[in-house]
Amino acid sequence: MADRSPDVPYRQAKPARSAPSNGKPPGRPPPAKPQVARTPPARGGATRGREPRHFAALDLGTNNCRLLIARPQGDGFAVVDAFSRIVRLGEGLAGSGRLSDAAIERTIAALKICADKLRRRNVTLSRAVATEACRRASNGGDFIARAYAETGILLDIITAEEEARLAVLGCHALIEPGEDPALVFDIGGGSTELVLVDTRAETPRVLDWHSAPWGVVSLTESAGHGPPGQDGGAEGRAAAYAKMRSLVAESMAPFAARLPRGIAVPRLLGTSGTVTTLASVHLELTHYDRAQVDGLIVPATAMRRISRDLAGMDLRQRAQLPCIGTERADLVVAGCAILETIMDLWPAERLGIADRGIREGILRRLMGSTA
Repeated sequence: MADRSPDVPYRQAKPARSAPSNGKPPGRPPPAKPQVARTPPARGGATRGREPRHFAALDLGTNNCRLLIARPQGDGFAVVDAFSRIVRLGEGLAGSGRLSDAAIERTIAALKICADKLRRRNVTLSRAVATEACRRASNGGDFIARAYAETGILLDIITAEEEARLAVLGCHALIEPGEDPALVFDIGGGSTELVLVDTRAETPRVLDWHSAPWGVVSLTESAGHGPPGQDGGAEGRAAAYAKMRSLVAESMAPFAARLPRGIAVPRLLGTSGTVTTLASVHLELTHYDRAQVDGLIVPATAMRRISRDLAGMDLRQRAQLPCIGTERADLVVAGCAILETIMDLWPAERLGIADRGIREGILRRLMGSTA
């Protein structure tokens, strides 16, 4: 690791360590009891027993609804089907304290697609989790009940700690080799999870963790600049970005004070739409390509430059960039502010990029529980 230039992006020849599906979460706690998918039996049941078992993981966040269906393969799994849609479940939550009717309708529509995939793929065992938006919303429980009634998907509102641990379990194979502790982070829609891990064992051990109450949706709604013509121009956009950075730094200060000092080569791994999007911009991709992004190691200086460039653009300019577009143009600046703040408190020369996380962590637990 020491002989690589920090200014040149590269991909590891293979993951830093294997990621066996042994069902053991990093550090603790015991796996939660998985939910059996409520799906009708497939037609032609006589051949059902010869089919491989399919497992599914659904992650409903503040911004995205993401499903992964896989079957065991070797020490890991092979993806059978996947689904991802930006639903913005937490839109307006910061001001109202409730999930809006429009956001609920968008999310139910996405969950119905997921339910159809679960039925068609004959999923044996699945778990669906909901995170910050449902944790925070006063009507989160009502939404969970409606989602189950209309789709058959039972969402489990998990704690911020379990969310952090699942993310580490799903992506830790991409941490660069090293002996000192590494920092893994997940920038979500409503919160950001940071986990300090000891990677000397095959399965990382969690040393410390922190959940900051800022994600790309919540931070944008609280401190983001307005649309072109109402954003105050270059000065207004700079002021909004500085405010975002200040809010995030304040929320992470207790964790920053606990972090170890004197780390020779800090290692940093991010899993989220923010880091995969910025990596795509860095690679100048015309469209998103997971094969090029997942496992990429990017110079931290390049990610800072891209973050500041995006923060200086107005909404229209960002929307014209490939891999950002209109769906991410309004939220990506908040992600940049969170990312830069994390790089301040853990000054690694390189940033590892993971297009994997909570869903993969759930799948490993499910498969390990039935091994």
